[in-house]
Amino acid sequence: MQQAIRGSLSLCRQLALFMLTCAFVSFARAAELRPPDSVEAGHAFSIPTEGSGQATLYFVGPDHVFKRVVNLGSDVRIDSSDVQSAGQYQMIICQQSCAASTFVVKASNPEYLSFFLHPSRVPVSLPNSIDATALVFDRNSNLVLPPATLDFRITPTNGPSESRRTFTRNGIASIRMNSSSHEGKVSVTAALGGVEASRVIQQVASEACGLRMSASRNANTVTLTTEPVRDCSGNALPDGTIVSFTKVDGAGKSTLDTPIRKGRAEARFSVSGPAKVTVACGVVLGNELSLNGNL
Repeated sequence: MQQAIRGSLSLCRQLALFMLTCAFVSFARAAELRPPDSVEAGHAFSIPTEGSGQATLYFVGPDHVFKRVVNLGSDVRIDSSDVQSAGQYQMIICQQSCAASTFVVKASNPEYLSFFLHPSRVPVSLPNSIDATALVFDRNSNLVLPPATLDFRITPTNGPSESRRTFTRNGIASIRMNSSSHEGKVSVTAALGGVEASRVIQQVASEACGLRMSASRNANTVTLTTEPVRDCSGNALPDGTIVSFTKVDGAGKSTLDTPIRKGRAEARFSVSGPAKVTVACGVVLGNELSLNGNL
């Protein structure tokens, strides 16, 4: 009799344990969350839940973490402020056990361009000297990764305009351009749909070309004056550009650096006997003059 009672109690315990296990498994499943595979950044959404009672929700994002008590059987709302950054997110819901799920937040539509134009000043007629790079961002400063068509419009102060079309790759598009043959400002605009950004660079004269000087003498002093200093495209070198005059005579060798003023450079030397003088601007050499008595 006692053995029968013990057997019945053992069976009851096993049945109770089995029922509790089934309830636990069912309870764990009811606490699972099934968020969408992907969400657009800055857009609120809701996730339905099953079961009953309260559970603890842990929300982990690239730059945002929170903990919240939720009611199972009701929708769990995720606010737009919780999903502003693109990347992978994880949600963990815990009741008697925990279940985790992940989803991805993707950048929304392009909102602005971050546009770089390098350098700020560039010599004329220089191949591949201008680098234009644009990065595409949404309103929450997420890089917009899907490929998109981006147009660059180049508008110089002097000369015809030009357009270049390219495609973004991982949110970035860039082109290299030649500087034109005329000095002045160049405006470059990057455009993607209705989103635009503009930058301006300054094209300046290149190296001097055909540098020449003349000399006039008064007693033991010689005055050297250049012709208007221009590059090979006819652009005047800016005032302040240094021109070097070098004299070699019986007293030795001396060099005088002087800036261009009103398009020309001028220098004065004391001369002892016959002399030779040369002129240079940067790496460009000009003509050489021999001074033998009267000029």
